[in-house]
Amino acid sequence: MDLSPGARVGAYEIVGPLGAGGMGEVYRARDTRLGREVALKVLPATMVKDPAHLARFEREARSVAALNHPNVVTLYSVENEGGTPFLTMELVEGEDLARLVTPGGLPVKRVLDLAIPLADALSAAHEHHIVHRDLKPGNVMVTPQGRIKVLDFGLARLATDGDDATQAVTATMPVTTEGTVLGTVPYMAPEQLRGETVDARTDLFAFGVLLYELTTGRRPFRGTTSAEVTSSILRDSPAPAHILRKDLPPDLARIIVRCLEKDPDRRMQTAKDVRNELELLRHAAASGPLAALGGSVGSELPSVAVLPFTTTGRAAEDEDFADGITQDVIAGLSKLRTLRVIARASVMPFRSREAGLAAIARQLNVANVLDGSIRRAGERVRIVAQLIDAATGRSLWAETYDRRLTDIFEIQSDVALHIASALEAELSPRERARIARGPTADVQAYEHYVLGRKLHTEFTREGMLQGISHFDQAIARDPKFALAYVGRAIAYTELGEIGAFSRDEAAALALSSAARAIALDPELAEAHCAQAYARLAYEFDWEGAEQGFRRAIELSPGYSEAYDLYGRMLSGMERFDEAIALQQRAYELDPLTARSDVVTTMVRAGRYEEAIRAAHRSLAIDPDYTRLRTTLGWALLRSGRTDEGVAELERAVAAEPDDAMWLAQLGEAYGLTGRREQALEILKRLESWPRPVSAYHLAYVYTGLGEFEKALDQLEHAFETGRGAMFGLKGSFLFTPLRGHPRFTALLKRMRVG
Repeated sequence: MDLSPGARVGAYEIVGPLGAGGMGEVYRARDTRLGREVALKVLPATMVKDPAHLARFEREARSVAALNHPNVVTLYSVENEGGTPFLTMELVEGEDLARLVTPGGLPVKRVLDLAIPLADALSAAHEHHIVHRDLKPGNVMVTPQGRIKVLDFGLARLATDGDDATQAVTATMPVTTEGTVLGTVPYMAPEQLRGETVDARTDLFAFGVLLYELTTGRRPFRGTTSAEVTSSILRDSPAPAHILRKDLPPDLARIIVRCLEKDPDRRMQTAKDVRNELELLRHAAASGPLAALGGSVGSELPSVAVLPFTTTGRAAEDEDFADGITQDVIAGLSKLRTLRVIARASVMPFRSREAGLAAIARQLNVANVLDGSIRRAGERVRIVAQLIDAATGRSLWAETYDRRLTDIFEIQSDVALHIASALEAELSPRERARIARGPTADVQAYEHYVLGRKLHTEFTREGMLQGISHFDQAIARDPKFALAYVGRAIAYTELGEIGAFSRDEAAALALSSAARAIALDPELAEAHCAQAYARLAYEFDWEGAEQGFRRAIELSPGYSEAYDLYGRMLSGMERFDEAIALQQRAYELDPLTARSDVVTTMVRAGRYEEAIRAAHRSLAIDPDYTRLRTTLGWALLRSGRTDEGVAELERAVAAEPDDAMWLAQLGEAYGLTGRREQALEILKRLESWPRPVSAYHLAYVYTGLGEFEKALDQLEHAFETGRGAMFGLKGSFLFTPLRGHPRFTALLKRMRVG
């Protein structure tokens, strides 16, 4: 067939070539009958030689032609000239998406303007059971008017020999030319590369790659050969987009992560869901303080602190119950993506309101506070709640509930929903339904759970064991009480770390409790977080734990503990920038109690001066925060200011003389700074300590003394018994002298992080 300029192919006059690929050659042509220009695509010879293949192609191409969407290039006809089949399609002027990608990424508004119609096009095609299978920048055109047009929709799918076969673009996977990966490999989903069954979710993976590239200016999976890129797609987790792009909205970063899940079942499930989430993000950006589209929670979102509900009447008996109501209103609001709510631990110190609401709001960095009281009388409960603009003192919403005690969960949900409405926080139907779901119908079971949670937060062996007893009583009254199983899971994880149970026993009890909670309520963020924590602490299942933390954050974007624990895990893996971003988010949600972990990670990352400044800022507010003072001490030590560093550690020990961990860290510091006799004296004190001292902590002192074999003996013992937060070992600055030792390297390999 002659395809030179001026040649005729049926009723079409060839104007010139447009491009070529694995699915054929494309030409600009003029339709002499209708007087319009079209794109003419000649199919590959391999397809022409197989009659069955050709017949199937023609049959299915007609179904693609029926797809009518403004963002999908129209397929006009399937024709044949001299035994050679060809397609005629809408001719699109403009440039492909690859030409728009810029270093550092496009402005977020521009990304949304491109991504939303692209997701809309995918949704329309998938509803017609059409899957692209070769979505890439070269197949997405942007017209001079800015409209998205997707090319070749469905043709990759239609060119296969079976619904579960690997598509033609995989079979013709390009090779490297002068060190550059060409073609479609970087946009293929794992199941695609393995030749497994593919479906609409395969397109969503490619969409995620495109979205990542548009926002960061780089591909998530990289390599110099097709084999290297393939390996990266199958095995690697890309650097989170919000780390590479500091101004990226958290929700946009979350959508990208969900699209890039390697397991299709964990991926975003429909293009319509993706499109709706992106549209919600754009609406939030255009309608208020989110216009800046910042990458942190900060003060951009509507914000609220739910102060501890006060009690009237039998205050001593009702205080625990009131604290439970406070926590559950906070938990409900934490499910909202478009609201920043302060965590329970940071609001509890303000029970008395002595400082005044405006001062409390300033300290917690929020614009609004919820002030409320509870009074119980027999089987009745009276709750008064008022949402206040802290700056002006103006009441934004107020309500008095005088109801039966059994209505308490309905009241909690109602309060949370009214706060969201008053602050104009976007609320999806799914979020509304989850907030409205009560934890249990049994008030006595709830009271056992609240008391168990209170006892657990004492963080003593006895308190956590008593807490488990109350969780068990709650479960006995309501076997479907998922939160009570979460309480058991966390308590057993932490009790194992302090040696109250053997490693195997603690792991079994914690993991089974978390699994039961998830089975009862798959959308309970706390359950996924508890399971991830146990997997991390006892199984060193880094991938499984990461998936669990991500799921918890997805379900409850305001859940500070999930951000903090996830950050601690990444810090242990030496993924410091990602860890700091997560822990800063935790700090914004929990400003009074989540301050130390982000500073610790800064020290681990070698960002000593930044850590020193951050620690001093927080200690100026709370000079008695011992954990942060010890971290400041190590930042000073690592920066070369040894005398100041040791002095800070000595202050920490003086403040909490009964804490063996701080004493062990001081012993290490003494050893590292040449004060051997003082280090040995501390070691003797620890060996005769009235309570068992963790081998992990004893390893601190031996490391400081330079007795590396003894330090490694202790660490190996800690690994075998499950005592101590071993998952932080690799990234810890406390064991820097051990790095490179064969036993240390072997231990990291046993932990699957070497």
